[in-house]
Amino acid sequence: MPDHSTNANARPQSASPQTLGLKAKATEEARKFVVLFLYLWVLFGVFVLNQGIVLREQGIGFTAQGFALVNALVLAKVMLLFEHFDPGRWLRRRPLIYPILYEAFLLTILFIAVHVLEKVIEGVIKGKTVAASLPTIGGGGLAGLLSAAVIMFVALVPFFGFRNLGLVLGADRLKALLFSSSSEPAGSGPA
Repeated sequence: MPDHSTNANARPQSASPQTLGLKAKATEEARKFVVLFLYLWVLFGVFVLNQGIVLREQGIGFTAQGFALVNALVLAKVMLLFEHFDPGRWLRRRPLIYPILYEAFLLTILFIAVHVLEKVIEGVIKGKTVAASLPTIGGGGLAGLLSAAVIMFVALVPFFGFRNLGLVLGADRLKALLFSSSSEPAGSGPA
């Protein structure tokens, strides 16, 4: 008769390759989400700091770092889905600047659309009309919307620059180039 007593700390003999694959994918997705969240949180945090400076110059006290945190959480998920669909893949054979600018442009539009949708849903839940729920972006009007869009686009270009460089060079090589203490990346010396 087999011994059914088990050690509480014992692990199963082997996990199925599918389970290991799902765990690895989940871990990688979580890591990507955290990186995207931190990037966006810093980005939005800087926007809020700038807004605070401008308002303090006008004698208005203002702190809304919660805005940066909440928007970073929401938009990091949007950005993760955006990366999953990889809309710039058709430009990969062109010079690297094309997918970088294209993806930054598309995500800028998507971020603005998600922000508007979020505010409309929030307003409707609070009993407002859709028109009354539309947010004023960048101070309102077309000029405000375009200003906010340009700022967001420029802020997203470095992210997509690093992302696309990582795709071309390989993530490990990009990390070595950015964080290596030597002046020459591995494999770039004279032959």
